Amino acid sequence: MFADITRPPIQPQPVTLSTETKTLRMDLAKAAMVVIDMQNDFCHPDGWLAHIGVDVTPAREPIEALQKLLPVLRDRGVPVIWLNWANRLDLLNISAGLRHVYNPTGDGVGLGDHLPKNQAQVLIKGSWAAAVVDELKKEPRDIFVDKYRMSGFWDTPLDSILKNLGKTTLFFAGVNADQCVLCTLQDGNFLGYDCILVKDCSATTSPEYCWQATLYNVKQCFGFVTDSEDILTALNQPATEGK
Repeated sequence: MFADITRPPIQPQPVTLSTETKTLRMDLAKAAMVVIDMQNDFCHPDGWLAHIGVDVTPAREPIEALQKLLPVLRDRGVPVIWLNWANRLDLLNISAGLRHVYNPTGDGVGLGDHLPKNQAQVLIKGSWAAAVVDELKKEPRDIFVDKYRMSGFWDTPLDSILKNLGKTTLFFAGVNADQCVLCTLQDGNFLGYDCILVKDCSATTSPEYCWQATLYNVKQCFGFVTDSEDILTALNQPATEGK
């Protein structure tokens, strides 16, 4: 019996990407796009956050930029990973403390409860509530990973998937930027990934100071900030040597 474990090398695709702090020379062949929580519960007017009185208009703003960027990334061989909050029906995958999320008093609609308007169960795997919004097209080659808390690296196969794909640079997009996106990006940084927040493909329903703090902390501590137009520009021109 013979087993081939050589793991053939990936052909490099060097590109030069402008960010808000530095110009990066990166290998597109080692990059992946991680789209976090662009789900009905967070982004749809009939979803969970809207039901509890949150204005989800900001959470919908990344949709247009993602509609333009994702097909181009796919065409260049960059995998799109949909990282969605999708709990077990019995909620045995989350701790008691997590059940207070967005329901601090316990009197409102919380994780696993039925939304009054359409009876969808909040953030339950397979429910309308946990599904990616219809405006964002999913492809069969895309990768879907369920998460159960703010960070998408905890108690999920995300790290193993990225390692098996040979990916070391991660683009981050989605909502909420100061919560699940930032927590996942931070953990990615701690695990040794090079992390890039795509600004116009991310948003938050939190106050403006939370958004500004997120941008500050990513640029100061955890990685880089760019936007979809800079990525598209980088993909359309050859890389240049940095100093």
